Amino acid sequence: MKFSYVNPTVIHFGQGQIVQITNSIPKDSKVLVIYGGGSIKKNGVYDQVTAALGDHEWLEFSGVEANPTKETLDKAIDIVKAENVTYLLAVGGGSVIDGTKYVAAASLHDGDSWDLITGVYKPETAIPLGVVLTLPATGSESNMGAVVTKKATQEKLGFLSPTVRPAFAVLDPDAMKTLPERQLINGLVDAWVHVCEQYITSPTGHMVQEGYAEVLLRNLIVLGDSFEQRDDAWRANLMWTANQALNGLIGTGMPQDWATHMIGHQLTALWHVDHARSLAIVQPSLLRSQMEFKQGKIEQMGRNVFGLSSSDDLAERTINAIEAFYAKLKVDTRLSEVEGDKSEAVEAVIKKLEDNGYLKLGENQAITIDVSRQILENAL
Repeated sequence: MKFSYVNPTVIHFGQGQIVQITNSIPKDSKVLVIYGGGSIKKNGVYDQVTAALGDHEWLEFSGVEANPTKETLDKAIDIVKAENVTYLLAVGGGSVIDGTKYVAAASLHDGDSWDLITGVYKPETAIPLGVVLTLPATGSESNMGAVVTKKATQEKLGFLSPTVRPAFAVLDPDAMKTLPERQLINGLVDAWVHVCEQYITSPTGHMVQEGYAEVLLRNLIVLGDSFEQRDDAWRANLMWTANQALNGLIGTGMPQDWATHMIGHQLTALWHVDHARSLAIVQPSLLRSQMEFKQGKIEQMGRNVFGLSSSDDLAERTINAIEAFYAKLKVDTRLSEVEGDKSEAVEAVIKKLEDNGYLKLGENQAITIDVSRQILENAL
């Protein structure tokens, strides 16, 4: 176990913390507030943000989609360049935050913004950004990753850069009160798979990372079980658990998978399947296909997360328990959202994987194109 770890994002957690924006952004900044479809104007978040920016010069950009597109974000980049914006404030969930990270980095590039995704442009700096989180799910509020969709080519791809890690993030659970149930469920599932991608690999003996991952998974089970009794504590615990699931800590020094995400992203890009639900479709089939490598960790998860007793079929019972977790939340684990010939859907996803160079996925690079095809066929 050898690693270097730092997470410099300042977290302002709790009710009423949006006021922290006032002193978190330098007063001489020109701020662009970026948000989505306008729900923040209905739940009071927008009013709190504008009040906190009372001493700042600021303008706004709205309309960032649930899966942010290059085409929309390029419009924000044009504003940043034309108005000499010096600070960005993302107000929303993971999609708004990811999109803002893209704007932060690409705005300092003279070429095509997609160069950031292809690696043609490697940012050495970015416009600083802060976050007001309204939907807990991705952990994007305090990590250095982002995923963006290119609508023209139906590609959903990501990038990592320490230059776009937010300087601060406000996590006020009250911002969740008006969220639809579907979005809350998606947040639960997304956080769950984030932990799994860093945990279900092979036993490492890293007691802190593995033990903490198991705590987070147990948290999410409890939150799922008590979904109908949501209160202030429930919202606060989901918001903090989702943050800890992907702030970099539990993956530090650990083997990581992420194949479920790479395959699931294609379902979202092609058919607009909710991101979290695309993960639930892929994950159980993927785990069964990789039993040769993952059995020990799956069994550990069965014992330490689900409280299952040891047996010859413990790994399969654990995967069944994962599927039951999704079922309780009414999240499908089959490719039901794609209409028409499912075999054609499989081949469409495979072509996208090939086009993007995802020829070998997973912590062991054992998920070849043929294995990806089998995973998808088994998820039908």
